[in-house]
Amino acid sequence: MVFRQLLGAFGVGGPSVETVLASSHCRPGEYLAGEVRVQGGDRDAYLDQVVLSLVTEVEVEHDDQEGAGVLEFHRGAITGGFVIGAGQFHSIPFQLPIPWELPITEVHGRHLHGMAMGVRTELEVAGQLDKGDLDPVAVVPLPSQQRVLDAFAELGFGFKSADVEHGHIAGLHQELPFYQEIEFYAPPQYSGHIEEVELTFVASPHGLAVVLEADRRADLFSEGGDSFGRFQVSHEQALYMAWEHELTGWLQAVVGHLSGGHAVHGHHDPYGSYGHHHDPHGHQGGHGGPGWGGVAAGAVGGAAVGFAAGAVVNEMLDDDSDEDEAAEEAAEEAAEAVQAAAYQAAIEDAIEEAVEEAVEEAYEDAIEEAVEEAVEEAYEEAYEDAYEEAVESFEDED
Repeated sequence: MVFRQLLGAFGVGGPSVETVLASSHCRPGEYLAGEVRVQGGDRDAYLDQVVLSLVTEVEVEHDDQEGAGVLEFHRGAITGGFVIGAGQFHSIPFQLPIPWELPITEVHGRHLHGMAMGVRTELEVAGQLDKGDLDPVAVVPLPSQQRVLDAFAELGFGFKSADVEHGHIAGLHQELPFYQEIEFYAPPQYSGHIEEVELTFVASPHGLAVVLEADRRADLFSEGGDSFGRFQVSHEQALYMAWEHELTGWLQAVVGHLSGGHAVHGHHDPYGSYGHHHDPHGHQGGHGGPGWGGVAAGAVGGAAVGFAAGAVVNEMLDDDSDEDEAAEEAAEEAAEAVQAAAYQAAIEDAIEEAVEEAVEEAYEDAIEEAVEEAVEEAYEEAYEDAYEEAVESFEDED
């Protein structure tokens, strides 16, 4: 991204910041590497610290109402305080640890519609944080997660959508305050019994939880509802597990109502209930696996409803850009106001000076005129007195 000027704490002419990622792709549990480049403005500035944070768009439910917002869920300072001189360039390398539970945003080079993930750069000055860059980040699946996604594709699931839900899943330990839901249309052979299947991954350094939710259709003999399942495996087990067989068994159990509405298939992980639930998405970067073109196509007229390249990311970035543009406009308006005030003050000073000069000049003119009048009057009086004295002297001689 290009350098973005920081206005909030510095005003016009402050330093600019640009974040450059070594790669815009990462996997859960890895590091996001890059550098923050700071370009000095037209004067020296002291920066308390540079902070990087991860943000994503999250769906929130409250009182039967749903909404979405941008949530910051991971942050850390990459440097302490330093002075950036006027016109000086300073580069700060970083390696930001990526949480294992990070939602997937890309699968086989295709962006998952509905997912948004980014890294934000902030500079702290005098206790105030000034927003800088917001750069999109593509999160690709772990190999263990990709194996499950490829099995979904092999079985004929059609990708529908994905999102991030605020909350926790009952019975699972989570570090992050949300979980991802990847939603699929059921394979054709189950379409009369199951409307959708939602997939959630909860990864950790020790293994992978694969959580499933099936939305069953109502029929003449049973009511509709949700059936749940969970598999808890190590990452190595996930790579070699016959997921196609396991998922088929779970689907047949759901259709056959074999577990009283809760179909449980897994490895040494009996799963009774499942709390908070969701709406799915998935993403990965790799060498196209089997069937993912079909998964992307979904079930609506064969159109690729699932993958809209970065639409939500762009919206999130646009919202952030709008905030920055508003800040820039406010700063420009403030600068114009200051300039106008200075211009007005200069005019007032000039008027005051002109008035003072006019008053002084008028005063001097008045004094000069008064002196002239006084001299003229004195001359006339002296002339008149001399004339009277001459007349009296002439009369005395007569």
